[in-house]
Amino acid sequence: MLRVVGAGLGRTGTMSLKLALERLLGGPCYHMVEVFPRPTHFEHWTAAARGQPVDWRALFEGFEAVVDWPASAFWSELAVAYPDALVLLSTRDSASWWKSADDTIFRVMQAQSEAPVHKMMSAVVAARFTSAVGDRDAAIAAYENHNARVRATVPPGRLLEWSPGDGWAPLCEALRIPIPDAPFPHANTTEEFKARVVTVRSGDV
Repeated sequence: MLRVVGAGLGRTGTMSLKLALERLLGGPCYHMVEVFPRPTHFEHWTAAARGQPVDWRALFEGFEAVVDWPASAFWSELAVAYPDALVLLSTRDSASWWKSADDTIFRVMQAQSEAPVHKMMSAVVAARFTSAVGDRDAAIAAYENHNARVRATVPPGRLLEWSPGDGWAPLCEALRIPIPDAPFPHANTTEEFKARVVTVRSGDV
């Protein structure tokens, strides 16, 4: 049963959030990296992008939270499916978000590939974000519109807005969990993302 629904888009500290939430909640957090060892999930997300129904509870069985793409593109459906879950909107400055996303996710998406992950992300982003990921202004506008919609839709008492520099405190307060006696995890820099892409490509997924 999901206790946290991440509405923040990729490159807003979502890998760090995954690690942090797993520590706080004592169970796994779904993130893009969880899709790769589950090949059928590529098909589920592609179908969702096409408007086909998805059994969310079956998809997230065993997970305590979800962050990052592709799930964050469906935050509104997940918020309904899990009415008691905290909605977590991770954000960063629009210009720095664009630079990070363009250097990583969007660059991979614009490469010609028949890999399932490429097909999935192309379908999800085109349907739920913008098809013009190579256009800085269009992507930033889509990013800001996404965040504005979350803020306007989710009741204040259910929404937590978080930025990478905020650390443990806001999460722990919202979840009513003591702050761990450990540094907040920081992961998935641009360099780490690119290294992971090389590994994924070598596995042809």
